[in-house]
Amino acid sequence: METLTLIELTKLLKNEAINYSFGKNTILRKVLATVLFLLSDISMLTFSILASFAVTAVAVDEFTISWNHIYLLCLSLPFFPIAYALRGLYPGFGIDIIEELRSITYSTTIAYIIFFLLSYLAEGINSQFRISVFASYFVALALVPVGRSIVRKLASKRSWWGIPVVVIGAGRAGERVIGSLIKQKQLGLRPIVAVDDDVDRWGYIHGVPVIGGLDIIPDLSQRLCNEHAIIAMPRVNVERQKEIINKYSKFFAHTTIIPDLFGLSSLWVSVRDFGGFLGLELQQKLLSSSARFMKRMFDIVLGSLLLLLSAPLMLVIALLVKIDSRGKVLFKQERMGINDTRFNIIKFRTMHNDAEERLSTILSSNPKLQKEYEIYHKLKDDPRLTRVGKFLRKYSLDELPQFWNVIKGDMSLIGPRAYIPWEKIKMNGHDEMILKVKPGISGLWQVTDRNNSSFEERNQMDVYYIRNWSMFLDIYIVARTIAVVLTGRSGC
Repeated sequence: METLTLIELTKLLKNEAINYSFGKNTILRKVLATVLFLLSDISMLTFSILASFAVTAVAVDEFTISWNHIYLLCLSLPFFPIAYALRGLYPGFGIDIIEELRSITYSTTIAYIIFFLLSYLAEGINSQFRISVFASYFVALALVPVGRSIVRKLASKRSWWGIPVVVIGAGRAGERVIGSLIKQKQLGLRPIVAVDDDVDRWGYIHGVPVIGGLDIIPDLSQRLCNEHAIIAMPRVNVERQKEIINKYSKFFAHTTIIPDLFGLSSLWVSVRDFGGFLGLELQQKLLSSSARFMKRMFDIVLGSLLLLLSAPLMLVIALLVKIDSRGKVLFKQERMGINDTRFNIIKFRTMHNDAEERLSTILSSNPKLQKEYEIYHKLKDDPRLTRVGKFLRKYSLDELPQFWNVIKGDMSLIGPRAYIPWEKIKMNGHDEMILKVKPGISGLWQVTDRNNSSFEERNQMDVYYIRNWSMFLDIYIVARTIAVVLTGRSGC
């Protein structure tokens, strides 16, 4: 909590330090965001269809675009934004990337089905046109999310982006909520004020003013023209929480209640009503047999394709490794697999033959690096790496041979980190969940914090991934992995 001067405290108590104008333009902000997303969606859909038409025209000599085609396209396009709107994608504030990807997939599929049905009802539509439309469906599934991602990234940097949120409660939970929303600006929920009865908490949290008591909420809501509130007071006794919810939720169109369940699954929690009693159903998605089957099919198909496509590159890398330093081209190391089994992970060798001796020497002579290694289990500037090895690690090219581990069934394309057996004792009980699934070549922590996360934080993200797994999450991680590899961020 930031400290306050007497002048600042006086302003806060008079509500002069709160940006009331931000809330008054909420409708305009929603309209602007909707227009930007709408333009992006229509542009990406149109490009997907026209690109498929162009490819078909090149491949099939007899294919031509007629006025019937153009008329059908113009007639069908409006169904897409209508489907997106019904899934709540306009303006899309407060929707996380995985839920957005899922909604886009469902909505786009329904709209394309309508598109197909109309093509059979319209006159002058041939099979080549329908093949083009079918091909454009897969292009659209990839491009529409990309377009929206670009809009979010660019727009979230602007002062107008997002809608105001009042956070009720400025304790530990409130502070974490505010910090998370500020960090995830693309979500579009902007905390502009927090309210708490405790005078000692009045001040600022991450620049957001904290005022009180709770009895100012009605006036605050009216002044801000605010629709969203988050009640973050999980440690307050049940009766007091019920009183706060019943008394103040009526001043907001949307009220979110934060339970005292930090760290548990969030994407797949369902609300259940047991005769008037509220229940939360927590699902471990990746532990079901159907999920394992879907994931295995995904691994075999995509893993085989990637192994085939990367074969020429791997031959070049093997030659460079051999020329650069003495030793074997491939490096094998024992790792922990599903159900605490053991397997040999395959990588291109990136270190010198005397790697462990070099590490031992530098750690014993440099306490700072020793502490870094204890926290992250790796070094940013690792003296063990060869010249080619540094390049391979930077772009994660040393992991290409692991596609064979995926096809064999030792690993998955996406999953928790493949931990070394001696690391098990340091996993603080997380191994019980992590070792129930196959490790992955890439994973959630690799495409987010990478080397900036501690060993404990990686464990927590691996557990989060298992509990929140979906094919949409895997597809998102695959896309992020490609971006990370191409930009050359530090290796896993």
